Amino acid sequence: MRSIVIHAAKDLRIEDTDPGAAGPGQVEIAIEAGGICGSDLHYYNHGGFGAIRLREPMILGHEVAGTIKALGSGVTGFTIGERVAVSPSRPCNACDYCLKGQQNHCLNMRFYGSAMPMPHIQGAFRQRLVAESWQCHKVADDVSINEAAFAEPFAVTLHAVNRAGSLLGKRVLVTGCGPIGALCILAARAHGAAQIVATDVMDAVLAKAADIGADRTINVATDGDKLAAYSANKGYFDVMFEASGNERAVRSGLEVLKPRGILMQLGLGGDVSIPQNLVVAKEIDMRGTFRFHEEFALAVDLINRRRVDVKPLLTGIFDLDDAVAAFETAGDRSRSMKVQIAF
Repeated sequence: MRSIVIHAAKDLRIEDTDPGAAGPGQVEIAIEAGGICGSDLHYYNHGGFGAIRLREPMILGHEVAGTIKALGSGVTGFTIGERVAVSPSRPCNACDYCLKGQQNHCLNMRFYGSAMPMPHIQGAFRQRLVAESWQCHKVADDVSINEAAFAEPFAVTLHAVNRAGSLLGKRVLVTGCGPIGALCILAARAHGAAQIVATDVMDAVLAKAADIGADRTINVATDGDKLAAYSANKGYFDVMFEASGNERAVRSGLEVLKPRGILMQLGLGGDVSIPQNLVVAKEIDMRGTFRFHEEFALAVDLINRRRVDVKPLLTGIFDLDDAVAAFETAGDRSRSMKVQIAF
């Protein structure tokens, strides 16, 4: 089979790799759609992120869906020819965190396309993938394989909502309207948010945020005063989903959160400086959110039931042979939201 393999920054190759065979409890899947994630772009553009660096060639990708081609012994509940979205979360289910129900913090996580451990965990951007049957979630007949491949990034935002608590009737601010920020808008609305305001520094992505349900959008590069107005009377928003990783976004968000508001940090941007006195005086909860586990099943279910519409976020599909062009396009925020590869 052919796979997308990263060797170093800007060194992306299509290579033949061994697909393996489905063993007991496993299924073999013909991957048909794979979405390019921010972490994939970090490996492509920089050879890693933070202290995590590529130390050997690695197959990229973890946002995938496809069709079952073979079943290993003992597999029940699936048939050959069924389409599935594949969760890349593969915890050990034996460490202390797994036993506490915190599988996203597994000490022995085997998350597709990760250079954290050595040897690296190979990813899912390949024509054939052997996966555990419990990773697979059936796709409804009227849902496209491209929509199904959104389940992974959508699950990220559902975990953030889970960490934030009830959004019923809440005023929500989303800062950073890339794919994760945009999916936060869908997740917040599905969980009962009464009002959603979205901010970014690019009009193109803000237009997309409005298309998928944001009540108001603000370009903070040109109209920052419109966001600042929400700081009156100690703040306006109950919950903030920070998806940009930008220090200015964090600081401005703290200004407009109400006392005892919640700041959910999804974006990764390295070390930032925050106004501690504001956090203390307004009793702000600052919470991190990392990956997901059980939320993947919910993501597929909401997509299957048409409770959310992810189609407007798909801005390009590239053939496997055009993988480099796909990555270059995905890295251009001025013209891309979510780029997928057809395998």
